[in-house]
Amino acid sequence: MTKRKHTKLVHKGNYIAEVDIEIIDSYEGWSPYIPLEDALKLDDVREALRRNNIAAADKIARVYTISRVKVA
Repeated sequence: MTKRKHTKLVHKGNYIAEVDIEIIDSYEGWSPYIPLEDALKLDDVREALRRNNIAAADKIARVYTISRVKVA
């Protein structure tokens, strides 16, 4: 079994968050997978962004705003 760091992007509305998680590669069963606490962390960030609670999401992840670039 090996573990590796990964950054997952969560997008809701005009916000995007970078969430650091761990991916586990196992030689048995369903692989690769993420630990339960990392899955819950992704859910928490997604829910905070959905409620526009940027402060809560920022405690868990790096949050950015998305803006459209208009080309003339």
